[in-house]
Amino acid sequence: MNVDGRFAPSPTGTLHVGNLRTALLAWLFARSHGARFLVRMEDLDAGRVRPEAAAQQLEDLRAIGLDWDGEVLWQSGRAGAYGAAIDALRGEGRVYECFCTRAEIRAAASAPHGPGPEGAYPGTCLRLSEAERERRRAEGRPPALRLRADAERIGFEDRLAGRYEAVVDDFVIRRNDGAAAYNLAVMVDDAAQGIGEVVRGADLIDSTPRQILVARLLGLPEPSWAHVPLVLGPDGARLAKRHGSVTLREVEAGAAVRWMAETLGFAGATSAAEMLERFDPDALPREPTPFAGIPG
Repeated sequence: MNVDGRFAPSPTGTLHVGNLRTALLAWLFARSHGARFLVRMEDLDAGRVRPEAAAQQLEDLRAIGLDWDGEVLWQSGRAGAYGAAIDALRGEGRVYECFCTRAEIRAAASAPHGPGPEGAYPGTCLRLSEAERERRRAEGRPPALRLRADAERIGFEDRLAGRYEAVVDDFVIRRNDGAAAYNLAVMVDDAAQGIGEVVRGADLIDSTPRQILVARLLGLPEPSWAHVPLVLGPDGARLAKRHGSVTLREVEAGAAVRWMAETLGFAGATSAAEMLERFDPDALPREPTPFAGIPG
């Protein structure tokens, strides 16, 4: 079974210790099988990308003892591959233009008897006539492209979370600025890089059925999945830089590694290599870790 893994940060800022712990876990899953571990920079959001952030992120991965195979892949150089995937979906009649603003989507979803689960796209633009589309184009509203999902229910077995399934709504595959959207790009890239097991934070499990649908429609191989528990700030929300003293700019790398080891069940380990020797995915914690600081 292919268990090649990857870590795919967005170069928009400094990785905090929660991000780095997820990267460590992805590395442990892959390296424990002698598999490849790759790094990909998800830099499609040009307005938020910071040129210096990627170099800093790679430096921090090395600082906690991680290595990777081959060159770093940059999504910004992959527009042709994403365009070909969108064209293939369009050829299957699965793509339509969407002119909705976020405010309009929220209003439709919150209306009495609104369609679908909370937050799901209500299908407004799917029902537009060609004349209505022409009118919106004439108004200068650049459309996004959505995938017609036909409310398909997609399920999968997660290595840590167990069975998960959800009804897939019509989701964006190309933003209205012309850039490929995350749920399309991630599956095209995972297939291109030969990723066999995706290890990432539990907050992304909700997006997985959408990504599986993309893979199936494009005939791409489906990886296996392991959504790992998050690190939470004192307020119970996902750890973020606003919680303070959570990056390697403020915390010594060795102390951060010892904290990761302690919270993952490797008490006494002082390096990624030591954790690799003891790694057992079945023994990993399944609940989020509250962050209460890192001892020096």
